[in-house]
Amino acid sequence: MTRFTCLLLCTFSLDIAAQDMNRVRATIDTLCSPTMLGRGYVNQGERKAADYIAARFKATGLIPFGADYFQPFKLPVNTFPKPVRLQLDKQKLVPGRDFLLSPISQSGKGRGKVVRLDTAIFSDEAARQRFLQSQVKNKVMVYEKKHYAKLVEMPLEYLNKVYEAKAVVELQNSNKLTASVSPSQVTRPLFEVKLADFKPETQRIRFRSYAQLIPDYPTQNVIGYVRGTAEPDSFLVVTAHYDHLGAMGQIYFPGANDNASGVSMLLELAQHFAAHPPKYSVAFIAFGAEEAGLIGSKYYVDHPLFPLRQIRFLMNLDLLGTGDDGLMVVNGTAMATEFDLLSRINQKHGYFPSISRRANAPNSDHYFFAVKGVRSVFFYTLGGIKAYHDIDDRAQTLPLTKYPEVFGLLRELVESL
Repeated sequence: MTRFTCLLLCTFSLDIAAQDMNRVRATIDTLCSPTMLGRGYVNQGERKAADYIAARFKATGLIPFGADYFQPFKLPVNTFPKPVRLQLDKQKLVPGRDFLLSPISQSGKGRGKVVRLDTAIFSDEAARQRFLQSQVKNKVMVYEKKHYAKLVEMPLEYLNKVYEAKAVVELQNSNKLTASVSPSQVTRPLFEVKLADFKPETQRIRFRSYAQLIPDYPTQNVIGYVRGTAEPDSFLVVTAHYDHLGAMGQIYFPGANDNASGVSMLLELAQHFAAHPPKYSVAFIAFGAEEAGLIGSKYYVDHPLFPLRQIRFLMNLDLLGTGDDGLMVVNGTAMATEFDLLSRINQKHGYFPSISRRANAPNSDHYFFAVKGVRSVFFYTLGGIKAYHDIDDRAQTLPLTKYPEVFGLLRELVESL
């Protein structure tokens, strides 16, 4: 055990008989700390998070399925390990607040005169010809995001013309910047800027980006289990993804609600059931690479550590830091028996005024299990803060409004299945 891991574990009480909100806060603070750099792929932030979770599994007493708690796999990912810069004339924009690098951005630096995409190309042949014959190689192409869909519907030569520019700025029609992860790059630096922050009179843009595409980045799922007292070969499964968006140069995305909240809940349930094993075994899986396209859970479904047919029910946890407007159960419409049980437990204790359900969707790590016929749902809380995939999803402002209620509901659901 490293000194770093030891220091982290010393912050947690060994009294696992009851949930401890101070411990919950400490877990979320740790996962969102600058040391883990948004649990992404710069400076192995995701690996530091995985090591931390594995150490918690070990301290809790979970049993690994192999020699350790890790299931390794690889993925392609585009990363931004060095400081970024964007300046509109004399106005220096703040990364994360005023602009983002697009997840598909390439490296590049320099300056260029602004050229705005002529939207007449969508309806006028003469405008199309002028655009294709224009010289843009030493300029910075600027267009509004709402026009991109029309642009890609045109022959490829028009999009290629856009990327002849020295750099590209996509103006976001929303007032929110939302980051993501990509497995690939385009051929130019691509910046995302709020439309409201871009002055129409802007003449020149100075920029700097550094992107590193890693074709086979090694990462992992983290997996352990509690042995059931009566039917140890049947499993209830609790999952949550621990990865997030990582760093973009000098900033990082903490990912408190998405998904330090879900990981902390997984660890709280592991603490409880390690001390109070139910009749079925309970497996706890912290997935990697969810933000990159559900890659960790897809890998697990294709390479399960025990047969998928042995899973009685799977509960995926994501975005559990609010709850003002209740709880949503994705795939709940197909899981009528379990949803009815959940509703009865909720009615008994009054955890939520109501619990909603919707059809299945490929929006978190339950999805590929459900596709394979595993009875699966995805829980997330509703309402509250709006921070999502941005630098404001911080531990300090995560309210955990209904966190104890979610814990009580899920604990009793596991015990009642």
